[in-house]
Amino acid sequence: MTSSRSRRLGSRTVTAAAALAFGLPLLAACTDNVTAGGEASADPRALTVTATDTACDVSATTAPSGNLRFSVSNTGSKVNEFYLLAEDGLRIIGEVENIGPGLTRDLVLQAAPGTYFTACKPGMVGDGIRAEFTVSDSGETLAPNADEKALVDQANTLYAAYVRDQTDQLLAKTQEFTTAFAAGDADRARELYAPARVHWERIETVAESFGDLDPEMDAREADLEPGQKWTGWHRIEKDLWPERAENYTPMTEAERSEAADNLLANTETLYKRTRDMSFTADQIANGAKGLLDEVATGKVTGEEEYWSRTDLWDFQANVDGARVAFDGLKPLLQAREETKLMDQIQTRFTALQALLDEHKEGDGFVTYDTLSPDQVKQLSDAVNALSEPLSKLTAAVI
Repeated sequence: MTSSRSRRLGSRTVTAAAALAFGLPLLAACTDNVTAGGEASADPRALTVTATDTACDVSATTAPSGNLRFSVSNTGSKVNEFYLLAEDGLRIIGEVENIGPGLTRDLVLQAAPGTYFTACKPGMVGDGIRAEFTVSDSGETLAPNADEKALVDQANTLYAAYVRDQTDQLLAKTQEFTTAFAAGDADRARELYAPARVHWERIETVAESFGDLDPEMDAREADLEPGQKWTGWHRIEKDLWPERAENYTPMTEAERSEAADNLLANTETLYKRTRDMSFTADQIANGAKGLLDEVATGKVTGEEEYWSRTDLWDFQANVDGARVAFDGLKPLLQAREETKLMDQIQTRFTALQALLDEHKEGDGFVTYDTLSPDQVKQLSDAVNALSEPLSKLTAAVI
């Protein structure tokens, strides 16, 4: 279920410029371990990945089905990412993002028998360095034991309902937004932009798992691949807030109509695909972690909503989605006597929310450019503090 906003395959990259301007630890929120390297484990489900600027060396090309752990070490000079992709090469089974040079991060997930692809993405651009990866049938069940099955089913029911509700609202608000934009009612479209995107951001990791839709709907201009046509939310955003653009030519009426129709059509496709989705415990947990990664790499740096500067709306929505996913897993954590981890995550969610509340204005938030460097650093530190225990959630529930 997990994926990443500016980092998904064939979509966009994220730069560190905004974070460096404030002296922020862009990668700290995403770091599980602080040293690179490590030897391959005797456990066939514990794999090591050495990611460089030009290679993606996985310690094995096959593993038995069950709980897999990929320990990904970046020995190159560029920030890297690691993905496990489905057989179609589009759907993202799991990922770890923003692995800085010299760092190691783990991807923990459940994998059923089948054919997959591993992929590293040095510099967080392009389609990634891919290789086929096979999961053989271990003969072991991936299902939880009888005592925990009801708790996993409950978490799935709650999260699937949440995803459906958010896509319901996303479709309705996108219809209203695109109607106003196509009609040339820029004032109304600007009012609707951030409140509509909130529903995308709350389920962003689910939406991004559809590799064909995400580049169409949420690519940023700075991260387009050569020859890629720019469509989606941020193309429209620039037309509504062109003040930071140089020599910008506004869209024509026909171009506005085309952009609006494209965004609405893709939203309708997303809506249909989420009607019967279901989720495992590791998917829900990795989704929560992925949403916090989204905050750390796009929202807290102020890069996500470059034109409108409505990043705090997105920030809050990512936190909302992560918290809902975590809340659904609490009974399972309690059953596994992981109350210390559960309490730590809850405490840090509360602290982060308190900071966000300081920047509320009416039904929304102040624009991101009004925050001081110190306020941005406070938010970054709170995200980092939450990301550390949240990174342990998946291993605790599978």
